[in-house]
Amino acid sequence: MDRGQNMRQVTGILIGAGLRGRKAYAAYALAYPSAFRIIAAAEPDPVRRRAMAEEHGIPEEYCFEDYKEVLSRERFADCVLVCTQDHQHFEPVMTALQKGYHVLCEKPMSPDRKEMLLMEKAALENRRILSVCHVLRYSPFFRRIKKLLDEGRIGELVNIRHTEHVGFWHFAHSFVRGNWRNDKEACPVIMAKCCHDMDILLWLAGSPCRKIQSFGELSFFRQENAPEDAPGFCMENCAHAGECPYYAPRFYLEHPKAEEDHLVYAVSEEISAGKVLEQLSSGPYGRCVFHCDNNVCDNQIVNIEFENGVRADFTMSAFSKDCFREILLMGTKGQIRGNMEKAEIIVDDFVCGDSEHIKIHTPKGGHSGSDMAMMQEFIGLVSRDGNGKSMTDVSVSVDSHLMALAAEESRLSGEVVDFKSFRAGSDGKRSISD
Repeated sequence: MDRGQNMRQVTGILIGAGLRGRKAYAAYALAYPSAFRIIAAAEPDPVRRRAMAEEHGIPEEYCFEDYKEVLSRERFADCVLVCTQDHQHFEPVMTALQKGYHVLCEKPMSPDRKEMLLMEKAALENRRILSVCHVLRYSPFFRRIKKLLDEGRIGELVNIRHTEHVGFWHFAHSFVRGNWRNDKEACPVIMAKCCHDMDILLWLAGSPCRKIQSFGELSFFRQENAPEDAPGFCMENCAHAGECPYYAPRFYLEHPKAEEDHLVYAVSEEISAGKVLEQLSSGPYGRCVFHCDNNVCDNQIVNIEFENGVRADFTMSAFSKDCFREILLMGTKGQIRGNMEKAEIIVDDFVCGDSEHIKIHTPKGGHSGSDMAMMQEFIGLVSRDGNGKSMTDVSVSVDSHLMALAAEESRLSGEVVDFKSFRAGSDGKRSISD
C-alpha cells in the first residue's frame, strides 16, 4: 500500500546528493511517488547531480551546482533536505527556514554549539519544522525497548550499558580514509558517529543530562604503527597486502558491505572493477590507513549521569568484525538485553525468573528500516503544514548533539562537564579528581 494515499503530494529540494541524501532520503520519493517528489537538487559533483536528475526526472534548469542558487529563488517547494557535509549545514538550514521551507537536516546539525542553538531558534521563530536525522528513534528495535521501559517491565531504570561496534572496515572507510577522518574538516567522531547513541540514551533515560565525562584516543591508525616500507597507497605494490585487513582493493571489490551499504559509491559512481581500481590507485579511499591525515579517536568511552539519577556508560570502538549496537538496561525488577543488528531482545524478570525472547521484525533499508520510517513521519508532517511534532524535532535533538560536544570537551580536558552550564554557554568543567 502506498503510504501517501491519504496525504497530498509533498514537493522537496535536495541539497547534497551524496550517499545519505540521494541513496537514503531522496529514495523515499522513488518508493512512494504519490507522497513525495523531488523537484530540484543542488550538488557540486556533476556526476551525482546528473544521476539525481535522471532518477527523479528533474529538468536541467532545476539542477544546481550551489545551494545558494536554488535558495536565492522565491519558495517553490514544501521542504528542503539538507544533506551536505557536517560543517556545511548551518547556512542552507537557516536560509531555508527563513524562506519558509520545512527542513530535514542530516545529523550532526553542526559541529558548533552556537550554530545549533541558532538553528533551534530560527525554526521556532519561523514556525517551521526542523527535523534532525536521528533515525535510530524510528527503529523497531529501540521503539520496542522504549515501550518495554514505559510499561514498567523492569521496574525503575537504574543503569544503561550501551556499545557501538563500528566495524574495522567501516571505521577505516569513514573515519580514517573518508569524510569524517579529521575533526578540523568535519567534527569529532563522538559527534559524527555517536550523536545517534547520545540521542538514544537521552530518550531511554527519559531525563535531561546532568554530568558527563569521557576518555578516548586515536590508538592505532597512526603513522608510527605503519609496517616497515608501507607505501602511501595500497596499490603501490604493498608487500603487506596479504596480511593487512585494511587493504583497500580487497574491501571495495570483495566485502559484501561495500556494495550493500553503498560504500563503494564513495570511491566511484561507476562500480566496475576497472573503475574502482582506477580510483583506488590515487584517490583518498586507496590510501594506506597509517598514512592518512586522520585525527579522530578510534576508541572512546562516555559516562553520563541524568537528572533523574539514571546512569549510563557508552563505548565506541573501531575494532570489531561487524557493525552492531548492543545494549543492557538494568532495572529494579529486571533487565533488558538487546542486539540491534540481530533484531533480538531478551527481557529477564527478577521476580518470577522468566525470560522473554523477542525477535523484532526488521524492514529492509538503511538503519534497519529507520530511514524510511523517519521520512514517512517527516513527509506526513509537511503535508499537514507542520501540524504535529517530529520524534527528532530540533528542540529534542539539540541536547543529544550538545552531549556529544560535552563528551569531547571532557575527553580533551580530563574533567567532568556540568551539562546545564555547558548548554548555557560556559564550559561547566570540574576536575575528575575533585
